[in-house]
Amino acid sequence: MSVISSSLDGMKVAILVSDGFEQAEMTEPRKALEGAGAQTQIVSPLDGSVRAWRHLDPADTFEVDVPLKNANADDFDALLLPGGVVNPDALRIDQKAVAFVRAFVEAGKPIAAICHGPWTLIDAGGAKGRKMTSWPSLRADLQNAGAKWFDKEVVVDQNLVTSRKPDDLPAFNREMTKVFELSYEDAIH
Repeated sequence: MSVISSSLDGMKVAILVSDGFEQAEMTEPRKALEGAGAQTQIVSPLDGSVRAWRHLDPADTFEVDVPLKNANADDFDALLLPGGVVNPDALRIDQKAVAFVRAFVEAGKPIAAICHGPWTLIDAGGAKGRKMTSWPSLRADLQNAGAKWFDKEVVVDQNLVTSRKPDDLPAFNREMTKVFELSYEDAIH
């Protein structure tokens, strides 16, 4: 088994969440990214802290590093969109959150979205023409937004990595780290 190098040293990754994100879909990718050398910051429209969920039950709280009102996509190299049902549903109706995500889409920066996380990509114009996966209930939404949907543990389409659920986290983390690494190497060379 090969070891992933630490070529994400210095990469800054925004993790956009509101209350109700699936805890493992934030903490496990965050651990993988930081283990590869990236710096992660929780960005949220909420001030102070955000509460995760474990399925349908409230879970831990996490400090917000950058309030969305002060966040600038130009300060980050990549974006992570965890799922959970409530979190992306709240983000997709928040115009500042949609604009933040749209800035990553338009700049061609790498984005990783899992479970219900791709919902926000639809509103930010990041699904049309893309190969994607998600939690199964988003299939019609993504297809209606112009995405080609696959029922696979992880789908990589250039700089976009999507996955279905917490069980897919090992594959999601592996592919997210690879895509972010390739993008970051291109950006710094």
